[in-house]
This record gives sequence, C-alpha cells and structure tokens, in this order.
Amino acid sequence: MSVRPSRDHNVLYKADSRWTEQVKQVRSRLGEMCGKHMNRPVRVQTIDGHTYEGILVGADGGHIHLMVRPTPSDFRFFGPSAANFILTLVLYELLVITLLI
Repeated sequence: MSVRPSRDHNVLYKADSRWTEQVKQVRSRLGEMCGKHMNRPVRVQTIDGHTYEGILVGADGGHIHLMVRPTPSDFRFFGPSAANFILTLVLYELLVITLLI
C-alpha cells in the first residue's frame, strides 16, 4: 500500500521502509513468543516507562492482552468489587516482557 499525494492532499509523514520492515519482524517474533507463554504471569514495561503485571491472555496482530487486577486507584472507575480486567497494549511500544515464575 502506498500513499500518493493528490492535488488536495500532501503527505505529512511516511515511515522509512527499513523501520517498517523492522516493526513487522518484531511484531512477528513477539507474536510467536506470546503464543508460547499464553496464560502465564508476565511483567511488561513500555518504552514510555509504564509497567504492568498480569496474565498474558491474548496476542493478535500488533497487540497483547493482559488480564490485570485493578489497583486501589482503579476502584474509582470500576468499583471496589471489580474483578480482573483486560488491558490491551501495542506490541511496538513494548520495551521488556518478563516471565514471572
């Protein structure tokens, strides 16, 4: 798929082809790795420094899905009796995935 400027539109950003190929390779490698560790506890750190712990319950395309327990600060949104919920993270924003044994 290519983006072509038209009379009415100018391309503001076009990803470098080397970068897009690397993202595709990482996405594929992480997808395979996640498939082998499904339903296991993990800690995930994003490139922005956010850290999450939960059970790896899914991986599709460019996302992973963690089942996480709500923290006390989450109770204002989910209530004090909130069960686990699913957090979706984008694969290319991940820095570290650690298997918690």
